[in-house]
Amino acid sequence: MTVVPRIIIRSALPLICVVPIGIALGAQTPAQQNSTPASAAPQTQITFNRDIAPILFRTCAQCHRPGEAGPFSLLTYADAKSHARQIAAVTKSRFMPPWLPEERPLKFADDIRLTVDEIARIQAWVEQGAAEGNSVDLPSAPKFIEGWQLGKPDVIVKATKPYALPPSGSDNYWNFVFRAPVDRTRWLKAMEIRPGDKRLVHHANVLVDRQQNGRRLEAEPGAGFAGMELTIESEAFDPDSHFLFWKPGTIPYVEPDGMALRLDRDTDLILNTHVQPSGKPETIQPTLGLYFTDKPATKHPILLQLENDRLLDIPPGETQFVVTDQFTLPVDVDLLAIYPHAHYLGKDLQALAKFLDGRSEILIHIPDWNLNWQAVYRYAQPVRLPKGTTISMKFVYDNSDANIRNPNDPPQRVVAGNRAVDEMAHLWLQVLPEISTNAKADPRAEILEAMARHNLQKNREDFEAHYNLAALLMGRGEIAEAIAHFAEANRIRPNEPTVNNAFGAALLAAGRTEESIPHLTAALNARPDYFDARYNLGNALASLGDFRGALAQFQAAVRIHPEDANAEANLGSAFAEIGDTKQARLHYQRALQLNPSNELAKENLQQLSGNPTPR
Repeated sequence: MTVVPRIIIRSALPLICVVPIGIALGAQTPAQQNSTPASAAPQTQITFNRDIAPILFRTCAQCHRPGEAGPFSLLTYADAKSHARQIAAVTKSRFMPPWLPEERPLKFADDIRLTVDEIARIQAWVEQGAAEGNSVDLPSAPKFIEGWQLGKPDVIVKATKPYALPPSGSDNYWNFVFRAPVDRTRWLKAMEIRPGDKRLVHHANVLVDRQQNGRRLEAEPGAGFAGMELTIESEAFDPDSHFLFWKPGTIPYVEPDGMALRLDRDTDLILNTHVQPSGKPETIQPTLGLYFTDKPATKHPILLQLENDRLLDIPPGETQFVVTDQFTLPVDVDLLAIYPHAHYLGKDLQALAKFLDGRSEILIHIPDWNLNWQAVYRYAQPVRLPKGTTISMKFVYDNSDANIRNPNDPPQRVVAGNRAVDEMAHLWLQVLPEISTNAKADPRAEILEAMARHNLQKNREDFEAHYNLAALLMGRGEIAEAIAHFAEANRIRPNEPTVNNAFGAALLAAGRTEESIPHLTAALNARPDYFDARYNLGNALASLGDFRGALAQFQAAVRIHPEDANAEANLGSAFAEIGDTKQARLHYQRALQLNPSNELAKENLQQLSGNPTPR
């Protein structure tokens, strides 16, 4: 038996520094100017209590209240009057409230866009002198739960150690590793991220780490580690599925029944944060609030990503630099949410669905991209996308002086990268595949395979695409093609332990045992506590008749994972092969204690019982 190679799940959603939410005056971009409604002040007296408070309470109060990211509160007449002209200016330009997508037939949940009439009312209110009005007209102020927005969580976990943020620098990324406080499988319906001081933490998302990859990167337990690009491995087929996302003003999302996220014992949660120095030393110690349900997942969404960062090489002065990508769905899906992402040169971002009957529908269009207000957008109703639908992205970038958000003065050449001054061209979509009763394969695997092959058409040097495709092929027994893609992944990253183990396991499964040993050894040289590689190398050595060498590997494997019944059974077999039946019997018995159904331990223990005389 070889250990099935692990599938690498794509890196974290891109994080980039954003400024704190607030109202600010500034120059308008052409798109903002074009979207400005004409002034149409009604003739009747506009008052705060009757006309303006309902608008502010609905669209502004979530951030503009004590303790939140807005620089001032807008919960009272006095608050609003003192900022009345500022409010009129930024709502007229549609700078506030921050809502980037233009209005389209497909509607998003939690749309805070102001209508033309609402903007006109605000203008008229200010022009008429910002009257308060009759107190009986004032609606009740929105009620916010102090502390946790969804009420007290079922479980609260706090970062083990705070992060010491230096007083200066930029593009500072830090990862906090939380040990999920569950002793059995639990179903997570919501998570509230409390990142610490919101002046410092501008953007964050959570990755589910079932193999404790993050722990290996910590200098000491609980210390966390630096970096934006994360690679999460999963021993089983377990693709990314949920947006666990935070930015200022975020309201925690409660998953619908049947779409809870599975948390197992020994699962870690990695909070990937982008922090910005304040000019003095600070400490950050985030907290997660976990809300569970007793309703397990019956629907399994998947995140898919369109991107074409390889094309990002934007010369200075260029105003219409275009990046595109497209992907054809291999199965029927419902589109649940969408997250476009670019940096400061992004200008016009669009995603389109083209159907087999020739129809097209815009999934999202942001004509005036602003990185500071990026968000995950959830559709008010799922969008049906049949098999064969082609999803395309078209991102336009402006690297000229006319782009008021250009971080370079004068403009400079910009390429792809993780820094704020670099660029990205990413479109993430959360889709729910339709599961057919007669389906031969998990539709998520079909999507991942199609995506991997698509990415290799764009770039034959795509490591993740080669690796994930190889792992999927191994899972359905297509070993020869899997070996070819593992070989390519190994060529691109020859010292990557996960690749060397997976490549070795595939060669071993194909009967090419001697070829497998250098790769398995290389995996262990890079990561001595790598259980899978120990186990696979033990099997390889045993196949070649080197039972003492196999014994050493299985002993090491049992030390790493003492609860693994297969490792115990194989260790028993190694002892039996060198003639130590007493130790063999002990390890077979231990294997059966761990798993009474372990056939290898059962059969071999019965054979030993037929010869009760220890050697």
